[in-house]
Amino acid sequence: MAEGLRERKKRETRQRISDIATGLFLEHGFVTVTMADVADAADVSVNTVYNYFPSKEDLFFDRSAGIVERLGRWVRGRDPGEAAVAAVLRELRAEVEAVSPRVGLMLGYDRFMSVIHEAPALRSRLWSIQQEIQDNLEKVLREETGAPADDPAPTLIAGQINWVHQTTMAVIGRRMLAGHNPDEVSREVLLLLDEMEGLLSDTVLNYAVRPSA
Repeated sequence: MAEGLRERKKRETRQRISDIATGLFLEHGFVTVTMADVADAADVSVNTVYNYFPSKEDLFFDRSAGIVERLGRWVRGRDPGEAAVAAVLRELRAEVEAVSPRVGLMLGYDRFMSVIHEAPALRSRLWSIQQEIQDNLEKVLREETGAPADDPAPTLIAGQINWVHQTTMAVIGRRMLAGHNPDEVSREVLLLLDEMEGLLSDTVLNYAVRPSA
């Protein structure tokens, strides 16, 4: 269905507020910048900012919904004969090899990570997002395998897959924060992904294999 004019204007306003806020956070830090500062810079009312973003943390992590659903989306899209973790590893490798900004491989990501490290509220929200990623993945694994609610396997497997994802993102964040080049970090993380895959058990590697046609 085509996007209506009203919806388009709302989306554009939301994006403009987000972009302006990101610039302010990166320049001045998360704690210093207020919602009123964002509203003033975006030439909108404070209420308008709150209508789109209930809190300053929501404004900073404005793309968290897509991140929360990412692992589950990769698992749902796995190929015939491919296990859940294999799909996640394949997608992660593709992003890392492409030196993709979606996994933090970009110039300027060090400042983004610095802002998070300087703000306890953001570190807390990041932890919550990581837990949401695992919870969402567990839900997807239960749906994909038909596992009953009392089966612990989806919980355990989701934890293992999420470990791979979180470790990858954490290493990228630390290396970029230390001032390394994105291409260099990409090469290092590709080797790390191989090492992590080697540490996974056969149970994890063969869980939720999509039947071949």
